Amino acid sequence: MNRLKKIYCRVFQKGLKIALPFLPYRKPKIVKDVTQIPDILHKKHYESVLIITDADISRLGLTKQLELALIDAGIVYVMYDRTVANPTTDNVNEALDLYKKHDCRAIIGFGGGSSIDCAKAVGAKVAKPKQSIAKMKGILKVHKRLPLLIAIPTTAGTGSETTLAAVITDAQTRYKYAINDFPLIPRYAVLDPRVTISLPPFVTATTGMDALTHAVEAYIGQSTTPGTRKDALMAVELIFQNLDQAYFNGKNIQARANMLKAAYYAGCAFTKSYVGYVHAVAHSLGGEYNVPHGLANAILLPFVLEEYGTCIHKKLKNLAIAAGVADDKMPDDEAAKAFIEAIKDMKTRYGIGDTVKEIREEDIAKLSHYADKEANPLYPVPVLMNAKELEKFYYMLMEEA
Repeated sequence: MNRLKKIYCRVFQKGLKIALPFLPYRKPKIVKDVTQIPDILHKKHYESVLIITDADISRLGLTKQLELALIDAGIVYVMYDRTVANPTTDNVNEALDLYKKHDCRAIIGFGGGSSIDCAKAVGAKVAKPKQSIAKMKGILKVHKRLPLLIAIPTTAGTGSETTLAAVITDAQTRYKYAINDFPLIPRYAVLDPRVTISLPPFVTATTGMDALTHAVEAYIGQSTTPGTRKDALMAVELIFQNLDQAYFNGKNIQARANMLKAAYYAGCAFTKSYVGYVHAVAHSLGGEYNVPHGLANAILLPFVLEEYGTCIHKKLKNLAIAAGVADDKMPDDEAAKAFIEAIKDMKTRYGIGDTVKEIREEDIAKLSHYADKEANPLYPVPVLMNAKELEKFYYMLMEEA
């Protein structure tokens, strides 16, 4: 990256960090049981709600307990269950039509980050009906209060139940972009481990490593605060203590509950301190090839950490200590290596490879441009890279011919 662009990025990031204490960040109120939702809706006099989820969750019947609770409370609901892995503008528009048709007053995002992000985008469209989703991309483009938004994560990974971001893919161009604004933070986050019990092991692993990526990128960036560092370290500790148990014994309710806490803490960390190039590259892969976001993050994380080099070794040592793979006496470089190796070992245990078979060499320039556009100047990464420099990660992930 040339010197002038580096200066611009760092000045932009410094300005955001200085502004952090004055911005209206908030944490959603935590609810521990989906059956408490009708009480929340009654207190606000809302009698009709839109539930946004996906086909798999609907097929598995994970929403049934919520549906019965709403019926018993006399609350009318309508279900949109066509959200795809990387939610599109078509998903948003279809769900919005249901919201309007049934005169809904509140929105429940029930599922992984895709369903919750779709719910956020629908709320943004309700708040700003004359503005397209594309015009809301970037930061602080919504700035209007959304309908009541409740997030029920069924995966312990995305942290979308805590964040001000919604990531949407344009249905026509496949360009994936983020909308970032404070009204998108859900009012309530339902951390009920029972809805994560039937999550398949591989999805448990990739979403858990998604949460790990959030915590790591938030911690090693240049816009941390004491609060975000504490949240990130807590998330890393919980993930290393519980992800194996949740993966190998999905019925372990305590491990599931702890992974939901980890995802929540990681979400709180990165919603203030942002993420980095792992996410930027992963988003481009999700938009172009529909690669699940958690999987893309898991594949990329150790590669990007190694590329950053020695400048993050001291921070990685702190993460390694939290993970239980290093101690205070270990030199920074050894601890950093131990942490990266521990991530690689996790990938091996969970059957996560090092390649993305869909990548085509002719797409790489376009994909790296998307990643550059997303990350710079917003993400306070340890080492700045431009589109050309980001191309190396796509080549690393390509399968050999």
